[in-house]
Amino acid sequence: MAIEDNPESRTKYGEELRQRREAAGLTQEELSQRAVMSRTHIAHIEAGRRRPDVDDARRLDQVLGAGGFFVRFLPTLDGRRVAEHFAEALEFEAKATKIREYAPKLVPGILQTEAYAHEVLSSGHPPKSTAKRDELLVTRLERARILDDFDSPVVWSMLDEAVLRRRVGGSAVMCEQLRHILALGESRRIRVHVLPYEAGAHALLEGFVSLMWFEDLPPIAYVEGLKTGRVWELPSMVRECQEVYDHALGDALSHRKSLDLIRSVAEDYEHEAQ
Repeated sequence: MAIEDNPESRTKYGEELRQRREAAGLTQEELSQRAVMSRTHIAHIEAGRRRPDVDDARRLDQVLGAGGFFVRFLPTLDGRRVAEHFAEALEFEAKATKIREYAPKLVPGILQTEAYAHEVLSSGHPPKSTAKRDELLVTRLERARILDDFDSPVVWSMLDEAVLRRRVGGSAVMCEQLRHILALGESRRIRVHVLPYEAGAHALLEGFVSLMWFEDLPPIAYVEGLKTGRVWELPSMVRECQEVYDHALGDALSHRKSLDLIRSVAEDYEHEAQ
């Protein structure tokens, strides 16, 4: 399957590299020495003519202190993208210092294990080719690297109990997935709240929402439905989404009780898998 070229994104990617290099006070030659890349290759990337591979992008991130930007945005250069309606939200996600999400049916993308993500991306309609699915899987797993930095972004994840109970990929896949969330929660990398079935109707029944805050930008809200998604920047709408989230959070279990429930459900899956 041919990969679609994306010249506009390559140009923007190159501009970002040039701006960060200049802000660091480095010439192309100096950056090439520190990142173990040729000066010509860096020049081509900055001009939007070439793309780095994953190892190059990781070295650029490290040398320029880019917080994973150059790795996370590799998929936008050649068609390996998230859904079109999520593209704008992805850019915000990479810059966020604080993220609060509510997931009604599936584990949020940045928390998904490879096996769980594989099953999610193998479903849906129209069917995806193996090559397309694998491209999307790479993108999703790279997004999860946003959690590699322990301190930022601060992540709160509110999960409907349906997320724990829906058997995506079977018992073994679910056990691994829930234990991954459990580990992130127990290590205090994320804060987890489960919205239990017994809460009944609640303020976020309508679907997925992600709230994001930034160092130098106003907060935004991203809401998503079937094949659709929208970023809200209007302050009144963002505040309304924040208030709805807070209202639903009041019906959710505490972080500790949520971890206890996740552990219990994971153990059930483990017994079934055996």
